[in-house]
Amino acid sequence: MVLPKSNRARTLEKESKLRSTLAEFQETRSEEAFALQNSKLLKVSLNQITIQAKAGSMVAYQGDVAFEHAGSGGMSRMLKKAVSGEGTTLMKMAGTGEVFLADTAQDIHLLYLENDAITVNGQNLLAFDSGIDWDIQRVQGASGMMGGGLFNTALQGTGWVAIISDGPPVLLNTGDAPTFADPQAAITWASSVQTGIKTDVKLKNFIGRGSGESIQMSFAGAGWVLVQPSEGRVYGAAAGGGGSSSASGLLSNLGG
Repeated sequence: MVLPKSNRARTLEKESKLRSTLAEFQETRSEEAFALQNSKLLKVSLNQITIQAKAGSMVAYQGDVAFEHAGSGGMSRMLKKAVSGEGTTLMKMAGTGEVFLADTAQDIHLLYLENDAITVNGQNLLAFDSGIDWDIQRVQGASGMMGGGLFNTALQGTGWVAIISDGPPVLLNTGDAPTFADPQAAITWASSVQTGIKTDVKLKNFIGRGSGESIQMSFAGAGWVLVQPSEGRVYGAAAGGGGSSSASGLLSNLGG
C-alpha cells in the first residue's frame, strides 16, 4: 500500500529539486590565482598576495580580505592620468580568501604574462596581480591628439591580467596584413606591435557613431590585437566583466 506524501515530504522534495537546479553555479575550483567562475565573473584566490582591480568591480568575497584605494602610484602617473583621461580608479585587495570580480556582466578574458608587456585600453582593465606594473602611454603618432583610446595603459611584468570586452571579441594576427581598428574597439594588443594613427575624412560619416571616427588606430608587425564588437559602453553611473579559453590559447600561440 502506498501512503500519500505528507506536506513536509512534498516541501522537502521541492527544496531538493530547487537545490539541484543551482548545481551548475557552484563555486569553481582552481589551482590558479585567477580563474573564471563563468564568462562574466572572475574568481581571485588571494592567499596573502595583493591584487589591483577596478574600483567597484567586487561583487562578493569570502575570508579575511582588506580593501584600500590604490592611488596613482606616484606623481608622474597621477599627472599622466589627469592630462590624458586614461586609466581607471583602482582598488588594492589583500588578505586570505576569495574575491569575485565583474563589471556590468561584460565578458572577461585572462592573460598570463611572463616577463612580458601588453597595452590595454584603461576602461577594459579589470584586474592584475602584484607582479604587474603599469603606466600610461600615448599611442605612437597621436601627438597633440586627445580622446579615448589615444592614451592607453601599458602593463609589464609577470602575473595574471584580467580584461573585459563588451561582447565576444575577435583576435587579429597583425603580422598577416595591415590592421586597423576604432580606438575604443581595440582593447588590448601585444607589446611587439607597432601602433599609429590613421585619419580618413571620407569615412567620417560612415564609421562608428559618426563623430570623430575618421580616426583609426593602425597595428603592424608580428603580434596580435584584440577587438571588441563595440566602441565601449557609455556609463550613466558606474562602470565592467567572459573569457574564452580559445582566445587565451590563441593569444599564447601568437606570442607577444
